[in-house]
Amino acid sequence: MDTETKKQLQIKACMVRMGVIEGVFNAKSGHPGGSLSIADILTYLYFDHMKIDPANPLDEDRDRLVLSKGHTAPALYAALAHRGFFPVAELKNLRKPGAMLQGHPNMKLTPGVDMSTGSLGQGISTAVGMALGGKIDNKSFRVFAVLGDGEIEEGQVWEAAMFASAKGLDNLVAVVDNNNLQIDGSVAEVNSPYPIPEKFRAFGWNVIEIYGHSFDEIDAAFKAAADFKGKPTAIIAKTVKGRGVSFMEDQCGWHGKAPDAGQYEQAMEELKAKLKELEA
Repeated sequence: MDTETKKQLQIKACMVRMGVIEGVFNAKSGHPGGSLSIADILTYLYFDHMKIDPANPLDEDRDRLVLSKGHTAPALYAALAHRGFFPVAELKNLRKPGAMLQGHPNMKLTPGVDMSTGSLGQGISTAVGMALGGKIDNKSFRVFAVLGDGEIEEGQVWEAAMFASAKGLDNLVAVVDNNNLQIDGSVAEVNSPYPIPEKFRAFGWNVIEIYGHSFDEIDAAFKAAADFKGKPTAIIAKTVKGRGVSFMEDQCGWHGKAPDAGQYEQAMEELKAKLKELEA
């Protein structure tokens, strides 16, 4: 990836993180930790990789993204807003009664949302269905599913993985946001899904392991997945929960808690300083 493209993606990712904090603070509830950890990958997909058109969000030939870990909707919403699917100002209405941005993605309310999600484990199954449909209809679109490492403790995930491999769905990419923390503690302590790469390989997937905050590694992984034929690809992304906000990083307590006014100011100051540094 060239230097200028990387810089622009870093700038957009910082703006996405600011959108996460803005939304969760104004809602007084939500899930900032996992939203911040997946911000770089969502930024890359929406601003560099996916075939999408904000002016035509229901284009039948578009690429699809299913946020299987639906509670991290603040990151998805921020990416969609900055990509032009709806006004950025809408982020402040997160979780408000009647607003288009609810606590979990709703495809009937929000332009750019390809699947309603929230019940953990189910999103990957719908992504598999989309990918299979694309194959049956001889469509060229690709499907991306974003899962949490805690989410893959759900059995339905592995039923979907088995089926995707059996059907050779090489138009499907699953991204596991491996920040090692879930609501009750580390995934290793709660109900260890490790070793994650070996599990996906055992289910017949092509597997790529990356550091999920490196745009060079993210770019290389998704391009390799696009070139790989015959199997679905799982990208296991090592990330940091709460990435970009110092006091939230690697802290289980920020899984599902909104910052107070002081914490909001500190978080936004840190992100604004990072943005200024990147734009210099």
